[in-house]
Amino acid sequence: MDEIKRIKSQLRRAFQGEAWHGPSVMELLRDVTAEQAAAHPIAGAHSIWELTLHIAAWERFVMRRIVEAEALDPTDEENFPAVVDTSAKAWTAALEAVNRNHAELLDAVAGLDDERLAEIVPGKPYSIYFMLHGVIQHDLYHAGQIALLKKA
Repeated sequence: MDEIKRIKSQLRRAFQGEAWHGPSVMELLRDVTAEQAAAHPIAGAHSIWELTLHIAAWERFVMRRIVEAEALDPTDEENFPAVVDTSAKAWTAALEAVNRNHAELLDAVAGLDDERLAEIVPGKPYSIYFMLHGVIQHDLYHAGQIALLKKA
């Protein structure tokens, strides 16, 4: 198996399932209602909804950094988008967005070759390879937070 396939596999496992560590992002979100997603059961912590939008934002930024090869950094508003509508319809839209952004990231990774993995991300001191492993770690970090919020 080549490195691109391994990275895609790890991205998929962290996000969709069959992860060694336990439930993936989408496995954790599968049964969350809009009310649960919007709740703030831990003072000072983000909600499940805010974390979901944050994951979606970073999957999109990583994809854009690969495809556009430009120095991109999210604004504070893009990094943690505000949840203004807490309806069930808006929660469904948030889940669709995170899934769509993940699919676009997987497509961008599929279009890479091993040589591009060594390229430095514009405006960053690290490679595309490092960034892709970082987004996997990012998904898993926030999956852990979502798991704790579901129990709170």
